Amino acid sequence: MSLLSDVLATLFARQSRKALPPPSERTTQELIGDILSTQGEISGLTAAAQLLDRFAQMGDDEKLAFFDHLAGDLGIEPAKVRTALDAFEADPSAAHYRRFLASAEPARQELARRLNRVPGATTQLVEMRADLLRLIPRSDARARIDLDFRHLFASWFNRGFLVLRPISWESPAAILEKIIAYEAVHAIDSWEDLRRRVEPADRRCFAFFHPAMPDEPLIFVEVALTKGTPGSVQKLLAEDRQALSAQEADTAVFYSISNCQAGLAGISFGNSLIKQVAEDLSAELPNLETFVTLSPIPTLAAWMKEEGIDPAKLDAEALKATAARFLLTAKRADGMPYDPVTRFHLGNGAYVHAVHAGADTSPKGMAESAGAMVNYRYDPDAFVENHEKFAGAQEVVASREVRALVPPPAAA
Repeated sequence: MSLLSDVLATLFARQSRKALPPPSERTTQELIGDILSTQGEISGLTAAAQLLDRFAQMGDDEKLAFFDHLAGDLGIEPAKVRTALDAFEADPSAAHYRRFLASAEPARQELARRLNRVPGATTQLVEMRADLLRLIPRSDARARIDLDFRHLFASWFNRGFLVLRPISWESPAAILEKIIAYEAVHAIDSWEDLRRRVEPADRRCFAFFHPAMPDEPLIFVEVALTKGTPGSVQKLLAEDRQALSAQEADTAVFYSISNCQAGLAGISFGNSLIKQVAEDLSAELPNLETFVTLSPIPTLAAWMKEEGIDPAKLDAEALKATAARFLLTAKRADGMPYDPVTRFHLGNGAYVHAVHAGADTSPKGMAESAGAMVNYRYDPDAFVENHEKFAGAQEVVASREVRALVPPPAAA
């Protein structure tokens, strides 16, 4: 009966949202109260739809006031949590555990769940979090409400719910337009540029989608099928390059990974995406032996400036050695690698495979890394071991060739 009720309520909400009554005279806080009350399912969905539509029309000051209310009035009450925990500690029964969970969960989490019952609401809640991240600094106490969004989104966007879809030149134009817009590593300059990345037999593109956001890619990866490991993105994307047949290739190169939704920042999809694509490509093309990235080193130039290193005075070999030293030894205060791309790939179980000078001569590549790039290799036989070395000892696993570029520290 509960399932039938949900289906009927959703059908009703779809119809009612097409012709919602004029904006309610009730305040935003009163609408929130209606949503969280024990009133009927239909009235709650109507109030939820009105609140979502109202938020979408708010200016930044109004959105900040909305977040203030979430942070101040829809949080937990420490006294109730302590009382419930004391009761559970004295008698760890299911009833006491249930009361503790209820008291420890802020009301704003339940508000988000009820808002998400409205058809199309998932996209709006992702956009709501994007506004939260944009308007409230991490150092602000109100930023704690983002922990609630992240907690919910980590469940709602669990890998089990995601759908991997290939992106081809035959994909809907609306999806292709978003691939162009969301590309964050190597800009797609035109429709013809996009066509060169998705149509040839030695090019692939894959994206994760969520059933609640079927027309919005969450993250996508662009793949080049090559012979050998490439060391230049300009050659990889050259207009006049000679295309291979997929069967000639022995290497799959993940040369661009782009997150698409600002409101899903910090919700990790890349690990699953790369490994799923590698698995699918292996099944399709047994001739593929190597899976690598061709990745930027976006913080190298900033680090070189801090170290007093002038990239203009470095030849290609010296730049490779400097980049290798940066990747293997430059650490944050917490002991993790300085570079975010390094942290991402090593955290996924990859290792530093090769370093290249003159690999990205675009203005962005020269400004961020003096043109250097790196291959991270994904070896299925070493995923677990590499990940454990990185997670446990913060060891940057690298090939013998890369390690040879970094001389050992001088003896004291």
